[in-house]
Amino acid sequence: MSVNLTLLTVMGALYACGIYLILERSLTRVLLGLMLLANATNLLILATGGYSGLAPIFDKSIPAGDYNDPLPQALILTSIVISFAVTAFMLGIIYRTWVLARQDEIQDDAEDRRVAETPSFDAEDDSVIPVETSEFPLAMVGSDGPGPAAAGAGSGSDTAAVMSGDRPVRADKAASEEQPGSLNVDPRPEGGGE
Repeated sequence: MSVNLTLLTVMGALYACGIYLILERSLTRVLLGLMLLANATNLLILATGGYSGLAPIFDKSIPAGDYNDPLPQALILTSIVISFAVTAFMLGIIYRTWVLARQDEIQDDAEDRRVAETPSFDAEDDSVIPVETSEFPLAMVGSDGPGPAAAGAGSGSDTAAVMSGDRPVRADKAASEEQPGSLNVDPRPEGGGE
């Protein structure tokens, strides 16, 4: 396949100008840059199709190598439609910006600058997760006493106690608080009212 150097040179110039215009702060220049990039892409797709050949209409007497490749032409048509839609969308944005602010240039946003200056480490999200994730951990008071499984077998003096807030609670009562329908909850209303 031979390469058309003129198409490649024009395509490179269009890409360079388009990228330069996209980096501007004016929305009109950004639109012109997008249009130049779309046209440069069309030339790139056209260059991949090679030199022109016969129209891609099938005939048994013509060898397949003499036809023009129809795929780049279909891709260029698709690219034209997409670039038209992007151009129309950008024109709508430019019009709305002009109606609201009476200017074409994009200003720096204070919130964007604040977000850009914040460190990437977040103490809440990036910290090590503890093994116990409950807000109300139950800590054993007597480590040498029987465990919670054996707490119901003995009397009240030899059962282990756990800390609930600042007061010790027997392990069997603490375990029953975890179950639905707990019996150690006072059914009377709070505050002593009847």
